[in-house]
Amino acid sequence: MTPLDRLLAEQEIARLITRFALLNDAADWSGVAAMFAEDGRFIRPAGGDPVVGREAIRSSFESRPPRTSCHLITNIVVDVTSAHEANARCSMLLYTAPAGATVAVSPALIGGFRDKLVRTQEGWRFAERAGFLDLKVETK
Repeated sequence: MTPLDRLLAEQEIARLITRFALLNDAADWSGVAAMFAEDGRFIRPAGGDPVVGREAIRSSFESRPPRTSCHLITNIVVDVTSAHEANARCSMLLYTAPAGATVAVSPALIGGFRDKLVRTQEGWRFAERAGFLDLKVETK
């Protein structure tokens, strides 16, 4: 890869990571699922078994109770390992509230994602997106 190819791949992957948060907050579950490779794996930050495949990922998101959420994504670091593979990591701050509410009632969660990415005919996609939680922020 040329330095320019690497830079373009890093930018496209960073955009994918940010767009995931925006689509998640918009409850666009088809859009979220389309960001994964056909056989992609998603592991929620709260843990649990991996959800495998675009349709299963979409169904998993659709099965959650509706909510209002705001994901703040930062500290995105992308390591392009070849023309078709990359790894990334980002930090996340998440606020949630019941659907339609404008006041977050749950504590904020701080964590992030560790990603394995592949370049497909559709562009860069998540081969695996593994979430993790570091802290729960409670206010008194």
